[in-house]
Amino acid sequence: MDRRGRGRLTPDNPAAAHADRRLGTLEAMHTTPLLVAGLCAQWCGTCREYRPLFEREAQAFGERARFVWVDVEDHAEVMGPIDVEDFPTLMIARGDQILFFGTVTPHAQTLARLVQSALAGDLKPVPDVSLTGLPQRVRDAV
Repeated sequence: MDRRGRGRLTPDNPAAAHADRRLGTLEAMHTTPLLVAGLCAQWCGTCREYRPLFEREAQAFGERARFVWVDVEDHAEVMGPIDVEDFPTLMIARGDQILFFGTVTPHAQTLARLVQSALAGDLKPVPDVSLTGLPQRVRDAV
């Protein structure tokens, strides 16, 4: 028996091996903190108003999510080929997987709901190859 009370993980017990891999993925999903990046610009009045709300939500989520503010004009190297045209834009990632990328309404409820959905595993990875590497570039910049 393994540490979870299932049968031995052997080639003749593929169901147990699959369950173990799935459980490992779920454990990683719930132990790796989210990266929540506000991608904004200082000149944007909506972004300036959104930032205090963003920082309050950062406090509310504590260690479950790392909130970072990125001025897209001051950190053009972070954005790479991505052109943020509408503000505020939000990116939520777990590791290198982007779970949300898009413009949001500047309301606490919207931000909290998106982060809660990501924490619960309800958001599927965004399959946009142009976003590849963005979470790491954000982490490196802040």
